[in-house]
Amino acid sequence: MKTMLLALLALPILTPAAHASELPRYAVAIAATPVLNTPEFAKTFSGKVKLDPCKGVRPVEFVAFPGTLFRIEGEQETDGVKVYRVTTNDYPYPTKTGLFVDARFLEKVEGAPRERQRTLPEPAEIRKRLLSAVGRPYVWGGNFKEGVPLLRTLYPKGDPLYGVDCTGLLYEATDGYTPRNSSYLTRYGKGVKIAGLTAAEIAKKLEPLDLVVYRGHVMMVLDEDSIIQSVMGCGGGKRGVVVSPREETLKKLMRTREPADRYPKGSAGEKIFVVRRWLP
Repeated sequence: MKTMLLALLALPILTPAAHASELPRYAVAIAATPVLNTPEFAKTFSGKVKLDPCKGVRPVEFVAFPGTLFRIEGEQETDGVKVYRVTTNDYPYPTKTGLFVDARFLEKVEGAPRERQRTLPEPAEIRKRLLSAVGRPYVWGGNFKEGVPLLRTLYPKGDPLYGVDCTGLLYEATDGYTPRNSSYLTRYGKGVKIAGLTAAEIAKKLEPLDLVVYRGHVMMVLDEDSIIQSVMGCGGGKRGVVVSPREETLKKLMRTREPADRYPKGSAGEKIFVVRRWLP
């Protein structure tokens, strides 16, 4: 009985609206919208917390594009901020704690909900956008290189999420058309056969916007000479969005990983990488 009581006390307190029939089932993002794995928006963006992925401070899952449709699963108030617990088809990946959005970033949907329209930009435009992010900082969960305007308004002392992570760099450049998770990118599009090849041989097979990817990181081929990526830089050295020669980049990658034609399941994936060709 004591154990059960402690478990009940640990649950978040939902407002009456969370159970009321008038609670909307769906809402749409009215602007670029941070989606967190915690309801503690006020604490996360108080200015007192440094969002440092190298130290495991990673509350941001991604930043939703305007028009993203959310299903509201619950509602609560945390430190004076109304927060929705949500799900969305734009981020269908499992999390341990769930997804949360500050209610002020959303607008309730009347009538039948509609998913955000996803239109892939032309390849030249995608490459142009990738290059425009060079020099931007690495931000875990970030996919708006200029930051989140409404976040600056509501939390002026907090981190504005100015920058992108590795998949976020691609996600912004494609208008949210591509998967936001590197694990999904390992099987996105079709595989390029690279098993057993040298870095030089692989470099010759690459085409613009091919993905050099493994679970945890992705790089994008810019052209016949270069690769672009957003680097966390926890071990020192470069950090943020950088461009490097593609053969040189592949040689460095192959010091710790081997090229494969398919990405395996389980721990075997910790030692390999694949190339995916995804453009329609």
